[in-house]
Amino acid sequence: MNNQPMLKNNDISSAGPSKQFRAYRIYVLVLLTLVYTFNFVDRQIISIVAPAIQADLNLSDGQLGTLIGFWFALFYTTLGIPIARLADKWNRVSIIAISLACWSGFTAISGMAQNFTQLAMARIGVGIGEAGGSPPSHSIISDLYSKQERAGAMGVYALGIPIGITLAFLGGGWVVQNLGWRMAFFAVGIPGVFLAILLKLTVREPKRGGVENTPVNDAFTTVDRKTVNPLWNEIQVLWSAAKHLLSIPSYRWVVVGLTAGSFVTYAIGGWVVVFFKRIHPDYAEANIFLWLGLINGTAYVLGVFAGGNLVDKFAKKNLKAYGIIPALAWMAVLPIYVAFLWVDGPVKSLILVWPFTLLTGFYLGPCFALAQTLAPVSIRALSTAIFLFILNMIALGLGPTYVGIASDILASSFQWGDNLSLRVALTSLIISGAISIFAFYRLTKTIDEDWKKVSSS
Repeated sequence: MNNQPMLKNNDISSAGPSKQFRAYRIYVLVLLTLVYTFNFVDRQIISIVAPAIQADLNLSDGQLGTLIGFWFALFYTTLGIPIARLADKWNRVSIIAISLACWSGFTAISGMAQNFTQLAMARIGVGIGEAGGSPPSHSIISDLYSKQERAGAMGVYALGIPIGITLAFLGGGWVVQNLGWRMAFFAVGIPGVFLAILLKLTVREPKRGGVENTPVNDAFTTVDRKTVNPLWNEIQVLWSAAKHLLSIPSYRWVVVGLTAGSFVTYAIGGWVVVFFKRIHPDYAEANIFLWLGLINGTAYVLGVFAGGNLVDKFAKKNLKAYGIIPALAWMAVLPIYVAFLWVDGPVKSLILVWPFTLLTGFYLGPCFALAQTLAPVSIRALSTAIFLFILNMIALGLGPTYVGIASDILASSFQWGDNLSLRVALTSLIISGAISIFAFYRLTKTIDEDWKKVSSS
């Protein structure tokens, strides 16, 4: 039983939400952001302990890349869709709590792995758990915040990414240095189980579409309800929903823009510790963890928060801000990114990581918000799952994996050595960044009409 005061989730007058409802939705948003923080702590920790794992288990760059990316992303993305479909019909708070306990448990189990196969199985378990985190969370937030406030709210939620990465670098980095890489997995995994209990006890399931007083009676709740085969019915719903969402030009361009941009950020995030230890071997490992943690805790937090709020502000007068602001940010990112990979000295490189990290945070809140705003109420969780399926299978699954395999190929085929091959593999990611710029530019051409259609439906 929940212990908070009973509170109507659509407690909104013409003057806006009541004071009690505003306080409650802030609490829920903060708690869901904390869950998302644990999501990224548990996801990022393997990148931080990667050099120690690689040495202890004798892994190649290609094997390490698949552990960081492919094996996690394969199950994270594919299971995200059926779990999201369940979240569009069942209690979303329960799904998030169960998922959090699952991925936290498998993170702790990762610390007991003795070889590549065992660690890959544990990573699969983490991916299965994390599949139930974001889609129902996005759906809940959209039922608590109107579309005019949604980019800012999603920007706050997206702060879980930089905060999680920061905690992983600072806390996980200290643990791996002092207690070993196995203990790092235990330290970041176990607390998530207690957070899952807190979430279940203090958050109630909100009314779907309540903040907008939108009835949940669209076509996606009524597809062939008389069928004798419920599984076939769900497949029909999924197919119908996917076709509808991908028929919206703005939805397609947001997916392309976020996926291409995240291909860069997931790849560099997975390899940044290896990069500094390999390219700048004389630089103290403690300094790498410290400064990368502080950079994510300042630059990325500021970038994610600023991006969502800037779009909320400027989109009131010009909806093209949803595309203009991310496009401009990525245009500034690419030359900074190349410079940080090739400058001499670790200090110069770390200085350039700060603006790179700041600007790559700008697009998250606006993209998450549009994925919800453009979707019918009854498939909001499914919208995020489809969105994340494409994003994470390509960006998370293939980004770090591509860098590892490309580095291995360049080192063996051209005899460039591990240092040069890794630098070239990482530099080639600018192609994906350019695709992101183009997609956000195209979004500016379609957003007005698509937003108008949502408002009139």
